[in-house]
Amino acid sequence: MQIIIPHFIYFKDRISTNLSIAFDKTIEKIAPIEELVALYPDAPITTLKENSLLMPGLINAHVHIEFSANKTQLSYGDFMHWLYSVIENREELIGGCDTNCMQKACDNMLSNGITSFGAISSHGMDLDACANAKQNVVYFNELIGSQAVMADTLFQDFLSRLDASKSIQREGFYPAVAIHSPYSVHPILIKKALEIVKNENLKLTAHFMESIAERNWLDESSGDFTKFFKDLLKQDKNVCDAEEFLEHFNTQETLLTHVTNATEKELETIKKHNHTIIHCPISNRLLGNPTLNIKAINDKNIKWIVATDGLSSNYKLDLFEEMKISLFMHSSAPLLEFAQALIDGVTINAAEALGLNSGEIKEGKNADMIVLDLDAAPTKELAIHLILQHYNISQVYINGKLEKEA
Repeated sequence: MQIIIPHFIYFKDRISTNLSIAFDKTIEKIAPIEELVALYPDAPITTLKENSLLMPGLINAHVHIEFSANKTQLSYGDFMHWLYSVIENREELIGGCDTNCMQKACDNMLSNGITSFGAISSHGMDLDACANAKQNVVYFNELIGSQAVMADTLFQDFLSRLDASKSIQREGFYPAVAIHSPYSVHPILIKKALEIVKNENLKLTAHFMESIAERNWLDESSGDFTKFFKDLLKQDKNVCDAEEFLEHFNTQETLLTHVTNATEKELETIKKHNHTIIHCPISNRLLGNPTLNIKAINDKNIKWIVATDGLSSNYKLDLFEEMKISLFMHSSAPLLEFAQALIDGVTINAAEALGLNSGEIKEGKNADMIVLDLDAAPTKELAIHLILQHYNISQVYINGKLEKEA
């Protein structure tokens, strides 16, 4: 047991002072220091400096660690140009990012206050890096393949990767399943994967409606994907439409990433089945995709959170930067209200979406906490200032263990 005395504590509904926290792996007690010392007289005490703010650790629900070698190899500005550049540079990108490269990406996230993340693993090459990361990891083994003739081979590869991640499952590392997208996964494979998800109660995610190319291909088997599928996969028709894809998840709450081209009907389906949308604003901008219609999903009370995506479509893995870009992209949203929603989207709401016992400073929650060095006492507009000022993160605790100190 240890005790920490911050100047301010960021609770879900308020900022408090004159309170301290006793914790080991979880937060045991929040009370005035005198009460905690009486309860835990032998606990070591850490007193933080003036204007220190203790808040929940950040949660990055969607990141591709395997592509962390990219800096300037890929083409931005148009989704199809980007996709072709990924295919062209795939061997260089994957071969150029060994375990040390991927570990560096995890460490960078740690420096940016990210105490948990959802890793989308396409090949399983990031398994060691994610298993050894200091953060809590939900490890999404990704299933991809739209050709029926390849279904058995692709599914066996998926199973072997899933089994490898399950073999090292532990507290803080949780195997899960990702369905790549409606245009790239055959319904046969989706159904087989969902049987496993349901039987083993695994977390589930999928990309959905990221680009106009996807919209046109799923609606009419036309548009920019026509040449792509014909040339590379010898397909001239989609394997399912968007509605058919969503039907697969009617009984399984799913994290749907991007959703920037969804129809009104699709949003109604997402709401009806309690799915969560993952908002990746920088990735959407760099790949020439639309901006998520936050007003539409708020009007329908659809849950949404914020993530960075991977370095194949971003320049850093930093949720404060991601929130800042989103704050400016959604220029019509009420500023303070939206800033608070963004912070909820990388803390309490992200924890709920990933099934983690964290995301807020509360007794019984995991002691995943970060300490920010504010310039002055916080005002009622703290949420805005946290996003704009990107204060120094001087300490990071994960499951009660001090993992970073500056």
